[in-house]
Amino acid sequence: MESLAAQDATMYWLSARGPTDLFLLYCFTDTGLPDAELREFIARRSSRIPELSVRLRRTPADLNQPFWTPSQFHSEQFRQHEIPDSDWHGVSRALGVLLGSRVEAAEFPWRLHVFRGVRGVPGTGVTGDPALVAVLQVSHALADGRGAARLARQLFGAGEPVSAARADVRAAGVRRALAGVALYPWRLGATVLRGLGAARAGRELAARTAAGEIPPPGPCYPPGPLNPAAMPTGHVARVLVLPADELRAPGRTVTALASTVVSVALARYLAERGHEVRRLGAQVPVAIPAGAGGRNNFRSVGVELHPEVPELRARSALIAAELAARRTRAMHPLLLAQDRVTAVLPAAVLRRDIERYPADVVPSEITGHTVVSSVHRGPADLRFGGGAVRWSSGFPALGSVMHLTHGVTGLGDTVTLSVHADPAVLPDPDRYLAILAAAVAEVVAAHRD
Repeated sequence: MESLAAQDATMYWLSARGPTDLFLLYCFTDTGLPDAELREFIARRSSRIPELSVRLRRTPADLNQPFWTPSQFHSEQFRQHEIPDSDWHGVSRALGVLLGSRVEAAEFPWRLHVFRGVRGVPGTGVTGDPALVAVLQVSHALADGRGAARLARQLFGAGEPVSAARADVRAAGVRRALAGVALYPWRLGATVLRGLGAARAGRELAARTAAGEIPPPGPCYPPGPLNPAAMPTGHVARVLVLPADELRAPGRTVTALASTVVSVALARYLAERGHEVRRLGAQVPVAIPAGAGGRNNFRSVGVELHPEVPELRARSALIAAELAARRTRAMHPLLLAQDRVTAVLPAAVLRRDIERYPADVVPSEITGHTVVSSVHRGPADLRFGGGAVRWSSGFPALGSVMHLTHGVTGLGDTVTLSVHADPAVLPDPDRYLAILAAAVAEVVAAHRD
């Protein structure tokens, strides 16, 4: 079976130091189909999707990268939750608990959480129609945001997936351990050679950046009130469901407009809490070409949010230009040289480096105060239990630096803005959601005028 690429193994080992799982929420109409039939559907459907029919195995002493091996559906991969009063507030509270959890990919790399008969779901337009809320939890070793959306589409989409091929994996761990022993000297040599190449590429990148041929990296900032020197104390989640047309304007991407909304809301919220806001930055994941068979193909870039610019069309234009420049730089081949070094690092060395990295320390300079992660999940043609999908959202993980993150999720003719926060920095999430909604209205009005 498939060995993990270095970037995917990195995500797996990082998960032991704090929650990194992806959480994809899909809101469906609840048709009342019996629970047993929902479970049977997920068990049958997932068994025909190769990437959902695996679990992770490690080689002895990490002599080689972990690898995926075929696995059967586990009963714990379908978890139905009972919540008081079956309302959206109960789902929101349950989400806060889920977001602090992780799946152990060595047991199973994904799990589906189901909430039935939920009333008062936002953005549905039919207050009396109960909803089925499904939350797909995915190990980051298995997929990035785009990959997880693709897996969800296979799980809930029309038609039958192609049957998963079952490889003979007898003695697979031994074979990979032996391969790791044989490749260890080669990997060390390749690391040195590619390291020299990366150093040359770094010098060329700096020279071409100075000459204006390549956009510069994003600015750095001192940590702010959203970046305390401590690990998150807990998790809260909120969502704002919008018609997609509200975050569309000529010459602007949804990500640029959503980032403008976040710039307005964050500045206002922090000012209400007595903090002076002069600069704000966001860390934005940017998709990059798939490399070396890896499943995590993105690079996080820093984007200035320009709270000092009062006119919102001018502000969104600056943010859009920043996003375009950072994306151009992130895609440049010279930046891929360091990735090629990491790709050949011996697994034991890579794991040691991850374990020793001070992930619980906030540096003196950071690339952003919050995260804005944007993914479009395609048309709204998904179904579960016979019910049509209404909207979807996602919740980027918290970490030692980022204690407030934002998800921007497109599905069909809806866009959802989600908030995932540490209650220590966002003790009143409902107030922040109201400010976020007001910021949407202001940004929309500015661009319509």
